[in-house]
Amino acid sequence: MEQKRYDDLKKSEKGAIISIIAYLFLSAFKWSVGYLANSEALRADGLNNATDIIASVAVLIGLRLSQKPADDDHPYGHWKAETVSSLMASFIMMSVGVQVLYTGVSSIIDGKETAPSLLAAWVGIFCAVVMYVVYRYNKSLADKTKSQAVMAAAKDNLSDAYVSVGTVIGIVCSQFHLPWLDTVTAIGVGALICKTAWSIFRETSHHLMDGYDETLIEEYKATILNVDGVTDVKEIKARNYGNNAVVDIVLCVNGNLAIHDAHDISTEVENELIETYDIYDVHIHVEPS
Repeated sequence: MEQKRYDDLKKSEKGAIISIIAYLFLSAFKWSVGYLANSEALRADGLNNATDIIASVAVLIGLRLSQKPADDDHPYGHWKAETVSSLMASFIMMSVGVQVLYTGVSSIIDGKETAPSLLAAWVGIFCAVVMYVVYRYNKSLADKTKSQAVMAAAKDNLSDAYVSVGTVIGIVCSQFHLPWLDTVTAIGVGALICKTAWSIFRETSHHLMDGYDETLIEEYKATILNVDGVTDVKEIKARNYGNNAVVDIVLCVNGNLAIHDAHDISTEVENELIETYDIYDVHIHVEPS
């Protein structure tokens, strides 16, 4: 089971690497065309991709660190390095979003009179398609490996695809003697970057503070109560170590049972949860009902 977790982390690295390659290419492409076509929205989108490179590198580092085995300082392993890397990525994205918002507002105050070239719109369409393809790959990979970091990267990829679509809309609209719409779109890009960053921050901080889905807890409890010999679930808690779920349970069984019989019941509960929900580890304490 543990080897499978490490194999999943290894597979997850591919998603981060593909994102880095895509962002390197698209960032340089958007920046170059953005200056040639005089499009602030496309330049803002390029800046977004440039910082996405840093965020993706942080995710890759976190995935690598997560693969380190347990040691004296980390007896539970390094699984949470993956979650920490997602948190760092959200900070990087938020800082860029604020910078793009500031630049866009400053441009409106200063005034903009020249509409960007339609070349910028074609570049935006191309980049949106590329990022959507990368998103689909990373989303599929995250679903298979249950990687928080790769899922965060996938959300960022989808956000970038939407940003590029918004950039295209702003550039096209600016052709109708409304050049300021390109700048307004740049502000929209900044707002969307901040929204995505906040979403990733909220989810990763929830995991770091040992938050857990209450619906899943109720599902676990229902499954446990269906196991023969279990009379009640006195307490159940769960937390995440990276993409690994750990569940703590206090079971109630018939107080007249022999120790080995009570142990057999707890083992059956453990196996049922691991097989049904792919839980990494289950800790069970048995009490008489």
